[in-house]
Amino acid sequence: MSDTHDADAPETANIEGVASELAAADHAVALTGAGVSTASGIPDFRSEGGIWDEFDPKQFRYSRFQAEPAAFWRERVEMREAAFGGDVTPNAAHRALAELEAAGVLDAVITQNTDGLHAAAGTESIVELHGTGARVVCENCRTRVDADPVHDRVREGEMPPRCRDCDGLLKPDVVLFGEQLPQGALQTAQTHAREADVFLAVGSSLQVQPAASLPRVAGRNGTLVVINLESTPVSDVADYDLRADVTDALPALAARV
Repeated sequence: MSDTHDADAPETANIEGVASELAAADHAVALTGAGVSTASGIPDFRSEGGIWDEFDPKQFRYSRFQAEPAAFWRERVEMREAAFGGDVTPNAAHRALAELEAAGVLDAVITQNTDGLHAAAGTESIVELHGTGARVVCENCRTRVDADPVHDRVREGEMPPRCRDCDGLLKPDVVLFGEQLPQGALQTAQTHAREADVFLAVGSSLQVQPAASLPRVAGRNGTLVVINLESTPVSDVADYDLRADVTDALPALAARV
C-alpha cells in the first residue's frame, strides 16, 4: 500500500503511480462524496459546522414530506439557500474529473452528491446515487422539471408546489431519508465497480451505505485508490491511500495521465 498524509503536497510518486494505473486501465471509475464540493462553498452535511448542525435531518424524511408537504417545502428551500446561497460553481476537482473523462481515461463518475456540479463541469457519464437537487419530480405522473422555478414558486407562497400537468405533489428529485436508492442507478454503480480496473474513491468518508460498499467490490479485482483528507474504512486495504486535498490531487493526477 502507498500512503501519504500531507494534504498540501500529495506525494509525487503516488500521483504518478495512480496516473500509470489509469493510463493502462480498460475501465476506470470515480466515486465522489461531499469532500469534492466543499471547495465550491457547499458545506459538508455531516461534519461539525455542516448543514445538519443548522437543520434537523429528521425534518427531511420522506414520511415527513408525505405528512406535512407544505412545511417540508418551506424548510427544504431554506436549507437549499443555506447550502447553495452563494455563487456555487465547479472547482478544480470537478474540472479534473471532467478532463479525465474527455481524455478517454475515466469511464464514469458515480456521485453521492446532489449538487449537479459534475455535470456543470462537463462530465457526461454520471451515476447520481442520491438523485439531483437540480430537478423536482411529480409524485403522480413522474414528470421531471427544473427545480429553480419551483423554488421560486415556494418563495412566493405556493406550498406545497404542484405539478402543472396533473396537479400532483412535487418532490425534490433526491433520495430523502427513508427512501430507497434508485435501483437503476445502484445497479449501474455496482456494475462499474465490478468491472473497474481502477476505482477512485474521492472526497468521501465512505460511511454511508450502499455507496460505501462499492470500493470494496472494486478492490477485489482492480486497483483501489482513496483520495481523502481523513482515513476511511477502506484506507487499510487500498492500493493507494492519499490523504490529500482533492482540489490538489485530482488536477495533479489529470496533468500526468
